[in-house]
Order: sequence, then C-alpha cells, then structure tokens
Amino acid sequence: MNCEDITNSYSIFANVYSYMGRPLTRNPDDADVFVVGLPYDLGTSGRSGTRGGPGGIRNASANLRWEEKRWPWDFNIFERLRVADYGDLEFPTGNHDALFDAVESHYGQLLAAGKKILSFGGDHFVTLPLLRAHHKQFGKLAMIHFDAHTDTYKEDEAVYNHGCMFYHAPREGIIDAGKSIQIGIRTEYTEGRHEYEVISAAVANDISVDEIVGRVKQRVGASPCYLTFDIDCLDPAYAPGTGTPVAGGLTSDRALKIIRGLQGIDLVGMDLVEVAPSYDHAEITSLAGATLGLEMLYLLGAKAG
Repeated sequence: MNCEDITNSYSIFANVYSYMGRPLTRNPDDADVFVVGLPYDLGTSGRSGTRGGPGGIRNASANLRWEEKRWPWDFNIFERLRVADYGDLEFPTGNHDALFDAVESHYGQLLAAGKKILSFGGDHFVTLPLLRAHHKQFGKLAMIHFDAHTDTYKEDEAVYNHGCMFYHAPREGIIDAGKSIQIGIRTEYTEGRHEYEVISAAVANDISVDEIVGRVKQRVGASPCYLTFDIDCLDPAYAPGTGTPVAGGLTSDRALKIIRGLQGIDLVGMDLVEVAPSYDHAEITSLAGATLGLEMLYLLGAKAG
C-alpha cells in the first residue's frame, strides 16, 4: 500500500502515521505546505516529555479527519492547498547543535522553494532555530506569541533553555520586538521589562476577541510575521499535558477564535509547541494542539483563496 492509499483510507483511525492523514513526503515539489515535527525537549526547565509532542498531535488529529471542511470555514483546506507531512527531523539525542544543523538544512531547502511550514514541538526552545531559518528567507520578522510565560528571561542567557528564546531573538536582529505581541502571559512580568506588547491572560479573558485581534493586527501591521503557540497558553483544564502548566489561562474556544481572527496577516511561519502526552488525559492536550494547528492551516488557505 502506498502513501496515497493510506491517506485516502475509508477508516479515519487506520494507519494514523501522519498529521491529518496527509501524505508523507520530503520532496518539496509534492506540497505547498509541510508539517514538520521536532521531537526535542533538552531545553525543558519543568517536566520533560515534549519530545513526544509531534507524535501525540498526529495521533489526536485522527479525531479531526472526518470533517470534509472544518467548521466554521466554508472551504476544505486540503482542496485549496497541498499539505504533506515531512515527518520528524532526526538528530542525535543530547546534541543541541545537531538540531540547529537539521533545521538549517531542512527548513532552508523548503523555505527557499517557497513552501510554508507548520512545526510541532518539542519544547519552546525549538522556536529559536526556526525563527533564524525564517529570518534568512524573509528578513526581520514580527511575532505573535501565545504563552503563559514571556520566555524573555535574561538570567537564562545560556542559549539552550526554553525560557530565553525571545530574549535572544531581538538581540540577534531576527524579530522586531516593536512589532511583536504576547498573549496569555500570567507569570513573572512587569510593564516595561521588554519591548513586546503584552495582553496578559487576565486581560485576554475579560476583553472581547475582536479587541484582542485588533490589537494584534495594529501591532504587526504588514510585516512578515511568525506565529508561535505554546500550548500552556491554555488553562490546564484544557491542556493538562504540558511541562509548565499555569492556572488562569485561555479556553480552547477563545484561542481558536483569536487564531481565526488573524486572517489578513502575512504569516510566513507557524509552530505549536510544549505538548507533553505523558501528562495528558484522554488526549485533551494533543487534540487541542492538533486543532489549533489545523486552524493555522486554514489561515493559510483563506489567504490562498
């Protein structure tokens, strides 16, 4: 049985090898958008296990495959864009630099070919090499960052830590903090600590989705933009399977509505990180991750249409 036969299987729970049952391929000519897994959690400061995130998300995505088009969108993403699963990047366990090399090689090839990429982590540290790869292709980026934590901790100046990426990225000239925004923050943060605009979880839970989206679009403007979503932006009631859960987060419903509202932004790259299936129950977190990833794909499809 070839890959296409598996993808078109009548049983949505048979042969769940790829995200949404998409074909498995590494040929850039085969797709417009690639889904890539990064099973890395060496930067974790809390509970480890996010290396299982890509697999958990793929498995949970089987629950989404029965819809011909995802509600409330009025089109089928897979009829509008060719989406393929690239599989996971391979690198020796414990070798940080090998991750950098793998991202540079694989992402460089895909981005140079004009492909869009949805990445599944892995801990949030993976976003730093991903940003570097996208910066090489698109120049300085705006960033939309969903998280419970700012990940701007100066005390974590050692590069390999999932709490320091957005301290390093603007200093490397990769992202423009003045055009970037963080949503859902509810841990150590004081006004003026960094240049990012922050919509804390307390505020994001009280104001309207339209107001949040409006602030995001005003901040980002027409800049090429990278979207990164740490699953712990969601309240642990909706995403218990993560390394650093923090009470008081967003509901999955609110997060999905915000993502849908981002139509029109020039999204050049996207990731969903910090899913740790070993702490999950009934695939709650993996399903949330798979669903948020699908909404991101629909954003690309809405623009392509």
